[in-house]
Amino acid sequence: MRFAAGEPALLIDEKGRHFLLKLEAGRTFQYHRGTIAHDELIGAEDGSRVRSSGGAGMLLLRPRLADFILKMKRGAQVVYPKDLAAILVYADIGPGMTVLEAGTGSGALTLGLARAVGPTGRIVSVDVRDDHSAHARKTLERWFGEVPANVELRIGDVAELVAEVAPERIVLDLPEPWHTLERAARHQPSGGVVCAYLPTVPQVQTTVDRARRLGAFAEIEVREFLFRDWNVDGRSVRPAHSMVGHTGFLVFMRKIADEPDSSDPEN
Repeated sequence: MRFAAGEPALLIDEKGRHFLLKLEAGRTFQYHRGTIAHDELIGAEDGSRVRSSGGAGMLLLRPRLADFILKMKRGAQVVYPKDLAAILVYADIGPGMTVLEAGTGSGALTLGLARAVGPTGRIVSVDVRDDHSAHARKTLERWFGEVPANVELRIGDVAELVAEVAPERIVLDLPEPWHTLERAARHQPSGGVVCAYLPTVPQVQTTVDRARRLGAFAEIEVREFLFRDWNVDGRSVRPAHSMVGHTGFLVFMRKIADEPDSSDPEN
C-alpha cells in the first residue's frame, strides 16, 4: 500500500533510530544526516528504501500502533503498549462492545480501544481536564485521520456516566478508581469487566479492598507486566542490557449478578 498525504509515516535510520512524521505536501523532514522532502515519500510503497540529501539510507514504514504510541506527542503520561495489549486481552475487549474509559489523557489507550471494538462498537472516553481531551482529539486525528465515529470524547466525572452508558467494559486510568466501582456495582451489566491501571501499591490495595467490600465483583486479579528485548547476532543471543520494568499495575474484576431477594415471593 502506498503512502498518502495526511498519513503518519515512520523513518528508520541505519542505526535503528525511529522518526515519526505526518506526511504533508511541501514539507521536509530534516535530521543530522540531511533532509527528505515529504513529496518523495507520498506515493512511495510501504517498506521502501529512501535516501536523505546527505546520502544516508532510511527505511520507510507505516507505523504500527505501538510505534505511534511510543513516538507520538504527549501531554499526560501514556499507557505503554505492553500494558495496552494486556488490557485488551485480559479485559476481553472486542468488536461491537461498549467501553467506558477514564481518564482520556493523551489518548494512547483510546486508540487501542477504538480499534479493538471496531465500527460497530462504542468508546466513551472521559477526562476531567479540557486540555487533556483536546490533546487526545489531536492524537486520534493524527492516527485515524479524524476522530472515529465510534469514539465520544467527554469532559466530566466518569462515575456520573456509568448508568447512562451501561458499558460492558470499564477501563480506568484514575488516581481513585474505587469511586467509580460503586456506580459500576449498580449499573454495569452482569459479566462485565472492570480494569484499573494504577502506579502504586496503596492504590491497588484500596481498589481491591473496595471491590471486595462491595460484593459485586468476582475474579479480582492484580497483574504486572514486564517487557525485555533480546539481541540475536549470529551465535550471540542475549537479553538486552535494559528492560521496561514497572510502569503500572493492572487490576481486573468481573461484575456478578445481584443475588435474588429471598423475601420476594417471585423468587
